Parts: sequence; C-alpha cells; structure tokens
Amino acid sequence: MERTADSGTSLRIAIQKDGRLTDKTINLLEGIGLRFDDYKRSLMLQCRNFDVELLLIRDDDIPEYVQDGVCDLGFVGGNVTAETQADVTVLQGLDFGICRLSLAAPKDGKIQTIQDFQDKIIATSYPNLTRSFLEKHNVEANIVTISGAVEIAPRLQVADAICDLVSTGNTLKANGLEELEIIFESETEIIQTNKTLSPGKQKLIKKFLQRIDGHLQAERSRYIMMNAPKSAVPEIKKIIPSLKSPTVMPLADEDMAAIHTVIPIEEFWVVMEELKAAGATGIVMLPIESMIL
Repeated sequence: MERTADSGTSLRIAIQKDGRLTDKTINLLEGIGLRFDDYKRSLMLQCRNFDVELLLIRDDDIPEYVQDGVCDLGFVGGNVTAETQADVTVLQGLDFGICRLSLAAPKDGKIQTIQDFQDKIIATSYPNLTRSFLEKHNVEANIVTISGAVEIAPRLQVADAICDLVSTGNTLKANGLEELEIIFESETEIIQTNKTLSPGKQKLIKKFLQRIDGHLQAERSRYIMMNAPKSAVPEIKKIIPSLKSPTVMPLADEDMAAIHTVIPIEEFWVVMEELKAAGATGIVMLPIESMIL
C-alpha cells in the first residue's frame, strides 16, 4: 500500500466515500474554489482547477492510507484517527461532524457510575478508546466489538452497556439508554502523513490550508454596515468586536457616518441592542464567502 511521498506533485486527499461527513467535506472543498465532477460516480476524482486528487474510501481506512503515504492528507473524524492510533499529524479541526463517544447503559438500570461497569459486557465499535478509558479508571470489563447497530445490543441481551458515538442523544433515548460518561470529544479533522513530502507538495498544502482557514473564518463571521451620528462613533467602536478597526465613512448628512466592519457571527446578536442604544441605525448583516487574514 505504501508509496513514496514524492511520487507526483499532485496532492492526494482521502475523504469518506459515503457517510455523515461526505457532503460537508465536499461542500467545504467547493467552498474554497475546488471543482470536481460528480463524486458519487467515482472512487478517484481529479480537481479541475487545483492540483488535487480525491480518493473516496471508507472512513476507517483513511488514517491508514494517510499514515502509509498513499494519501498526503485526509478528512476524517477525530474519533477514527484516535481509535486506529495511526501515526499521522492532525493539522486542524473543522467545526463539523461534531460528536462524542460515550458510555451508555439502560436507563434506571444497575449501571449508574463508571465503577458499575466493572465486569460488565460493553458493546462498541471503538474497543481501543473504550479500553483505554476504562483502564484509566481501573475498571475491567468484557469489551465486545460490533460494527453496527450498537445501541440495540442491551435490548438483544448481547451486552450490558454500550460505548458509541452520540450527537443529539435521541438514538440512545429511543433505545432506552442513558448517556453516563463521555470518553472522547470528536470533530472532523485534517490529518497529514508523516512521510517526507517534497517541497512542491509542502507548498501546495500551505496554499490549501490557507484557503481552508479563509473559508472557515468567513463562515464564522459577518460583514455589517450601519449608520450613526458622528458623535456616537467612538462609543460604537468600543462595542464592535471587530477583527480590525472598523471603516468609518462620511455621509451626505455631515452629522452622520457609515460604519463597516467584520464581526464574529455569535457576537452580532449580543451587541446589536447595544449598537442601537448607542445610536446605530439601518444595521445590515451580510454573509462572507471567504477571507484572507
């Protein structure tokens, strides 16, 4: 499986073929300007406008392909990388595919604390992470590895409890289970091979990550515009949590000014009332496609 890291100058990136991360990963790549043919029809795709080749494979295989240098980069859940214990470098998290790996047991049952898992049977698709967590708490249990439908194991009397990924918790509740211990927090990550990369590939990765950073920053930010009395500008500048100093421009009315700036989206609704109270009017918020900081 292993190849030399210098084979070719095109970046080969592994992504999930079909699953909860696939569409979001493709949307992110398209959001940074990469153009591909229909990814649902092929296992390998060449980008039409960037020196990138996508390899679409099972998410469980992505860390190994990156570790062995078959792929230079990979987009995969942090839970998969941690479970496989692959020798790769995590470059950054991507704020999607957020979930947690948790121990759960039948609600109102005999298992209520971490110590209650002693000598119990735990069904999971993540035996390494589960075993490591239990060892840290000096708990010995019988871990049964199953590949799917983990949540029904207690109902089938295959196991006393489970360790599985949780997003909303609705699946656990539907199966009469209660989340008891979070053992790992996960999100989609970009991982990089630790094989030696050519200067050309390193340069491409730097450009690629710059685009990713700009896109993610834009998603978290909004461009806002407002009018305000010139006398209110100093107070408004104190209120705005801008990335840099806002742009202040004169209006036809000599007593008024237009203020333009970029702020984190989560801060907008917090400061909007303060801006209005300070004298801001005509507040407009616009999305941003990308940013280069």
